[in-house]
Amino acid sequence: MKTLPISRYRFFQKLQPLPLLKKITGKSVTGCLQVFSTSGSWSIYVDEGKLIYACYSEKMFEPLYRNLQCLSQEISTLPHGIKDQLRAIFETGIENQAIPNPDYLAICWLVNQKYISPSQAAMLIEQLALEVLESFLNLEEGSYEFIPESFLDDMPKFCHLNLRLLVEQCLTPQSFDQDSRREVAYRQTSPGSQSHPSQFFQINELQSKAKTTPKLPEINSYKPAAYSIRSNEYRGQQIIQPPADKKIYTIFCIDDNPTVMNAIKSYLDEQTFSVMGVTDSLKALMQIVRIKPDIILLDISMPNLDGYELCSLLRKHSHFKNTPVIMVSEKVGFIDRAKAKMVRASGYLTKPFTQGDLLKVIFQHIV
Repeated sequence: MKTLPISRYRFFQKLQPLPLLKKITGKSVTGCLQVFSTSGSWSIYVDEGKLIYACYSEKMFEPLYRNLQCLSQEISTLPHGIKDQLRAIFETGIENQAIPNPDYLAICWLVNQKYISPSQAAMLIEQLALEVLESFLNLEEGSYEFIPESFLDDMPKFCHLNLRLLVEQCLTPQSFDQDSRREVAYRQTSPGSQSHPSQFFQINELQSKAKTTPKLPEINSYKPAAYSIRSNEYRGQQIIQPPADKKIYTIFCIDDNPTVMNAIKSYLDEQTFSVMGVTDSLKALMQIVRIKPDIILLDISMPNLDGYELCSLLRKHSHFKNTPVIMVSEKVGFIDRAKAKMVRASGYLTKPFTQGDLLKVIFQHIV
């Protein structure tokens, strides 16, 4: 699917939320519906017509923290001070970065650190989606855009929610008990048994109830920062230490540019990542064999031994056949990416990159 008839309306107009949602429930529909209004903005991600995440584009951490607080009463592995930890890693450090959903990265991190299980992440995402949809269904005016390729395309997926059931729950919440609520996240409806989308969206009369404009934070524009070495503003805060069994990931960087090396170190939280690196590709091979890192960030344009050659040598070593190797380069052409694929590189990171770009490519390979 390349396009949808809902593509984009640049100017605010009267909106009908239910018909908009109907357009993204088709089995062939994958991407992100973005809706903008004067009171806020929404992002609704779908994979083959199933909802995989939904959020407000601004102040997205507030509902995450609130729902985590509720979960902490049921989940013994979720520390009481986890909010401060998440704020330090994903909110303070990314506040001016061009990353669409640091809140989703935070959920991936919680699963990766074993604070919550994938099924608990699914329940968390369901609760967030219900809040987003409840406010979205009250929307009367705005603009929208459907993006076929979204930030979540290569990220781990924890659930595929039935959008019809979610909307029904939002419109008639009193009819859903606890078991029905949880069924939404895990019910996989077959094509033969699924109610027709028209049945789902023939409940417009329920919208005739008194509507109130959702009070969402105003949209603030932000610009991406590339290689801006940010000081750790949260150094003075008391941050909880991860339990002893939480893994610290070793990231090994090979780049002859010290600025890039320093940027990578500043972008990655030291409680989750241990960043090491060298500027000489000839010396890198022996150090990688000795350290055995979890992820390797490898600059392509290196003197003496370029990134392609080094990656090829690493893949011949039995221990590094499956180690994630991310090629880093200013070159974005098809030939360069093809070369990276030929030497079995795991991914590609284009310079200049933001903290969000770096975190996304790392989380793709450690979760």
